[in-house]
Amino acid sequence: MNRDEALALMHEYTPSDALRKHMYAVEAAMRAYARKQGEDEESWGLVGLLHDFDYERYPNPNRSSTEEHPSHGVGVLRERGFPEPMAMAILGHAAYTGVPRETSMARTLFAVDELCGFLVACALVRPSRSLEDLEVSSVKKKLKDKAFARGVNREEVHQGAAELGVPLDQHIQFVLEALRPVEQILGLGAA
Repeated sequence: MNRDEALALMHEYTPSDALRKHMYAVEAAMRAYARKQGEDEESWGLVGLLHDFDYERYPNPNRSSTEEHPSHGVGVLRERGFPEPMAMAILGHAAYTGVPRETSMARTLFAVDELCGFLVACALVRPSRSLEDLEVSSVKKKLKDKAFARGVNREEVHQGAAELGVPLDQHIQFVLEALRPVEQILGLGAA
């Protein structure tokens, strides 16, 4: 599957502009980490782009480990010949599946998923509505505010950095830098 095919599949399943933007953000972060780690940027990017593509159709409110999101989507991807390590990374990004994150790709997807959403939320409440002037210290302050961006699992943000073996500050800075070049695609910054 190439990026154009992945993008078409994501658009077919995901009508929400906000969720599409989230997947673009995760794709950008995954590509940046792939470059940093000397891994295949295309496969890592596809995992980021497709990790939530089935979420709106199969939201999984009961957190089933084998039904709905992300299991349904991974089934669709496997039918289309998606490589197994990539499928396992997508399954592992949802902790409730019980799928261990055994590869660097899987650990990275888990680490960037919640953080990307949180960084975008932080930017949206800034006067600039931009990631350009967002600092790690501001992000960490917002992480402590439980009323802000309640849907973001703070424990997973911390756990993700720990699984990558990097300090949280460094992880936040790296993902911020990965998202800044695509902020307009994410609906941020100057129009």
